[in-house]
Amino acid sequence: MVLLALDTCDARGSIALLRDNQVLNVVEHDTDDDYSVWLLPAISRVLAASAILFSNLDACVAAAGPGSFTGVRVGLATVKAWAEVTGKPIVSVSRLEALAREGTGSAPWLAAFTNAQRHQVFAALYHRQSAALKRVGDEAVIAPEKFLAFAIEAARGERIEWISTDPRMLLETEPWQSRQSVGECVHAASPILAPAIGRLGYRMAQAKLFTDPLTLDANYVRRSDAEVFWKDRPQTK
Repeated sequence: MVLLALDTCDARGSIALLRDNQVLNVVEHDTDDDYSVWLLPAISRVLAASAILFSNLDACVAAAGPGSFTGVRVGLATVKAWAEVTGKPIVSVSRLEALAREGTGSAPWLAAFTNAQRHQVFAALYHRQSAALKRVGDEAVIAPEKFLAFAIEAARGERIEWISTDPRMLLETEPWQSRQSVGECVHAASPILAPAIGRLGYRMAQAKLFTDPLTLDANYVRRSDAEVFWKDRPQTK
């Protein structure tokens, strides 16, 4: 199975080409160009580098978020258009779950987070159940300290493995010292997540967990600025 995986969820995006679970090539978004300008030429480069034609692809894997509004929209609009024109299947995955699956520890709990800007993180907590990861609660945009408190309460004294593309978001908080004292650390994962997204997409494609292009939707998590302003504005009598 040949898969093309897209990650346009933040400025450190990437594209990966995989054959089954093996990564053939990766192109990083290492420019200031918008994804609307960069994405299609970058896809051409990653395909050409492996001498694979677009017609040879068996599926496209897209990270549906959480992430930036514009980046996620561009990635999903691209794969939806392909699916509608070519009939190729789409696999939609969570960027946080792809990150979490990069964890290599054995702790019963796994906490994954990335920088969401505005002193917040995109975060999710997972409970390891044999080879499976079961998410506890929803993916969230949250202050690092609050995510730390939530994870500790949910784990009820059990060890937590922490993994992030942006460890400092948690390491620089004062409450983190309590986790250091019990021997926990934050594993620094590569921000180039398209390979991980592709590997998760391959697992889902094997199980035929494809997404209908008509129902494919983004998981922004963050409320829009307009919504924040409207809901949090001072009340007047």
